[in-house]
Amino acid sequence: MSRSTRNALAASVATLSLVSLAACGSEDSATATSSKGATQVAVTMAAGSNGDDCTYDATTVPAGPVTFTITNRSATGITEFEVLDGERIIGEKENVITGLPAAKLTLTLGGGSYTLYCPAAVTEKTALKVTGEAAATPTGGTAQLLQQGAEEYGEYVVTQLDGMVVAVQNLQKAVASGDVSAAQKAYAEARPFYEKVESDIEGFVLPGGDPTDPASSLDYLIDMRQSSLDPKLGWSGFHAIERDVFGAKKITAATKKYAVDLVANVKTLAGVAKKLTYKPEDLANGAAGLLEEVQSNKITGEEEAFSHTDLADIADNVEGAQQAFEALRPGLVELDRGLTETIEKRFAAVHELIEGYEDASQVGGYRLWTPQLRKKDAAKVSQPVQALADALSGLAEKVATA
Repeated sequence: MSRSTRNALAASVATLSLVSLAACGSEDSATATSSKGATQVAVTMAAGSNGDDCTYDATTVPAGPVTFTITNRSATGITEFEVLDGERIIGEKENVITGLPAAKLTLTLGGGSYTLYCPAAVTEKTALKVTGEAAATPTGGTAQLLQQGAEEYGEYVVTQLDGMVVAVQNLQKAVASGDVSAAQKAYAEARPFYEKVESDIEGFVLPGGDPTDPASSLDYLIDMRQSSLDPKLGWSGFHAIERDVFGAKKITAATKKYAVDLVANVKTLAGVAKKLTYKPEDLANGAAGLLEEVQSNKITGEEEAFSHTDLADIADNVEGAQQAFEALRPGLVELDRGLTETIEKRFAAVHELIEGYEDASQVGGYRLWTPQLRKKDAAKVSQPVQALADALSGLAEKVATA
């Protein structure tokens, strides 16, 4: 679950370029050097007296390939590491869990300033300085820049699909073990991948299936909610598991079957969706669609009716929308700088609001969106989201006609 908003456009999101660091919160700066090959940087997640934190062995690296080796020694509230260029995620590793082998992330970085982001750490963000030649600035006409961004966004979607396959396999293993707490944690760790890109992958059907038949709809089979339940088909997917492990707090033979089916359906979805190509207007429509999801299903509490992890879903929907916007940004600046700046400010306002609900002690990393909190704060959350949605509303037509 990502709580971030986030290099150059020349570096693809799929190839994720990385960084080097010093201990989060430290004023000292260490420099990594490399004469040939990739610069090596160690990232360590660990529990401390003040809470979980990330530490790094350098905060300055030379331009070029950088490999980050990310190890979770003892942190329970930190499972994710990201590298940001401005507000754009250029590399991330999720589900970095204690007991698993170290994860590696390699990025090719041009000279400049980046941010290392460890969500839910005592110090979440650390500056990274990359010395040497700056990354190439995207060139070309407005339409060319927009299309380049659309192609790079496609690689971002692929990284989310790959992560989703691994995460639902982890969920299936946790359910198969019969451990309810482990299944709850794995559920929360699997949801973000779908939530970040759901507007891009809805509407797909099983191979040979009927698009008008819910039984063939991968979105239904993976993400049906209690409110959209077809009595003839019954429960399926994420929310069937959510109902059992959070609602009933019980894992049955049916729960285990739901998890096995979810893995199969997510693999099918990933295979189909990886063949997608995108136009700039697809990104604009997708960003608007994710914010509509926030307003229609998340703020109402309809999405996570049993786990109440809706605020985590909201953060992930917003992050997905911002990644689509950031991919278009170089072209949008040429097209309408004023609108671009307005959208940036409204994204910042939404992130600031949502970050105020962070709670590392809860599954999902945010306060539970209970009926009581929803009654009190629904309007408070909805208003800045709607303001952002309004700013994005005309974007698709603008980029389609650039």
